[in-house]
Amino acid sequence: MDAIRKQATKLREQVAKQQQAVLKQFAGGVYGGSDNVVTDGAELQQHQKLEKLYISTRAGKHFQRDIVRGVEGYIVTGSKQIEICTKLSEDSKKYGVENNCTSGNTLSKAALSYGRARAQMEKERGNLLKALGTQVAEPLRAMVVGAPLEDARHLAQRYDRMRQEAEAQAIEVSKRQVKVRESTGNGDNALKLEAAEVKLQELKSNTAILGKEAAAAMAAVEAQQQRLTLQRLIAMVESERTYHQRIIQILDQLEGEMVSERQRIEASPSPAVDNTMPPPPSYEEVNGVYASQTYDGSSDSMDYFLGEVMHSYQAESDVELNLSVGDYIVVRKVSNNGWAEGECKGKAGWFPFGYVERRERVLASKMAEVF
Repeated sequence: MDAIRKQATKLREQVAKQQQAVLKQFAGGVYGGSDNVVTDGAELQQHQKLEKLYISTRAGKHFQRDIVRGVEGYIVTGSKQIEICTKLSEDSKKYGVENNCTSGNTLSKAALSYGRARAQMEKERGNLLKALGTQVAEPLRAMVVGAPLEDARHLAQRYDRMRQEAEAQAIEVSKRQVKVRESTGNGDNALKLEAAEVKLQELKSNTAILGKEAAAAMAAVEAQQQRLTLQRLIAMVESERTYHQRIIQILDQLEGEMVSERQRIEASPSPAVDNTMPPPPSYEEVNGVYASQTYDGSSDSMDYFLGEVMHSYQAESDVELNLSVGDYIVVRKVSNNGWAEGECKGKAGWFPFGYVERRERVLASKMAEVF
């Protein structure tokens, strides 16, 4: 009889271990796990729910951390770009102020306009970076390291430890039950079994209560994570959209200014040569003038000066000069009949004086083109 009882006890222990192994495989603890599982259906369901919440909140935490790292990296890169582009805007404005020797100051105006527009764009970029830092990175970082998440995780870990304790107590009760059956009439074993069962029921009750609290806390954290993350993503999208819309406005305005200036220049009519204006001197007269650097008394003599061609002119005789917009001429004589004599690119001749504008300063590179 004793041999049969021992064999039956071994079989029950083997069956219990197999059940525990199966339950552990399908409901093993993610946030700590345990070697033994209490085979209570409600408790097992609670345990699985907590596992899912733990996985979800952990993924939410990692996602929030990735967003924070990405935003912080974008802010660092953007700050460096602001420094570079701010220097570009300052250089553009400096060029526009200090270089006024181009055709009608067109390039200077364009440089000033670009410099001002670039400064506005960098200001908008700074506002974007500030918004991303205060409205996105900081709230998410606070959530990642905040107390609600840590408190909920601690509750879940306490639940897991208590659950393991209950599992160990369930095994102890099972052993006590075997001893009571094997030693019928032993009152001491019966009392120990009763005490073990009371402790087991207390542990199971406390485990169920703590499991509900942990699940409620984790569910609240999960909802807060999802809500906050969505809000911050929307705030990030709105900040970037506002930034790009403002940049479009600045660029549209800049393009409008430059296109308007170009159209004004292109639409500006070339001064027509007065039909009543006498033709320039003959070749022989020109040679004489070049030799003596004087002209007849009917001409208004002037000191040499530099002129910039504002309108192109096609020479109609050998004594005239071909003019291209942007060329510089050393004007040596201006006649009172509307013609001027000078030298450009190694050639000398006459040209309508109304086609050039006097310049006080010329870039060194342009001076080399005159001679």
